[in-house]
Amino acid sequence: MMKCSNIDDFKAMKSFSFKNKTVHFAKQLFYVSILSILFSACSSNDNESNNNQSEYYFKATLDGRKINYYDANFQFSGNNGRFEHIIIGGFETPYPKTPGQLAPNSLDFEIWRTGGNIAEGTYSTPLEPEMIARYAVQTKEGTIVYNTSIADDVFTVKIESISEKGIKGTFSGKLRNMDSGVVVEVTEGSFYLPDSVLVNPS
Repeated sequence: MMKCSNIDDFKAMKSFSFKNKTVHFAKQLFYVSILSILFSACSSNDNESNNNQSEYYFKATLDGRKINYYDANFQFSGNNGRFEHIIIGGFETPYPKTPGQLAPNSLDFEIWRTGGNIAEGTYSTPLEPEMIARYAVQTKEGTIVYNTSIADDVFTVKIESISEKGIKGTFSGKLRNMDSGVVVEVTEGSFYLPDSVLVNPS
């Protein structure tokens, strides 16, 4: 299976990413921009991901709306065979091929265990200090970000299996917009993804 050439650059950029719960809005917008660029570049080059449509998935229900995510992706990094950082994300619709069109809304979450190891088990905010989940809504006026920066909003990821070949699990929780206070409820989340290969829904 083909891997996107931007994966290594993306992992390098993630070393400068969000490592605490009090993430600034400007940094979130920067992250969303990088994520959009990465996925759009990969989706135009990695056609082999379509061969995995029936086997792999990333899906959830947001405020009662069921979504099977496009260009879903799992990436990890770590030393000495450990999973010190993982990130999973995807888009609600196919990424547009026409320049200037708005990027689709996206959902992603990441967990850091710097110096440690992310294994099978349950991870939740705010107990997990280096974990964050985000929902980004694209509008003509800019990006509206919902996340887990508020301590009262719990987001839980249960990892059922994880290896260098891929990851499987479930997730749910609340994501809040810092400006408006509006909450997006995420339920019935589940994922089964290979490493660094974009996956589209069947």
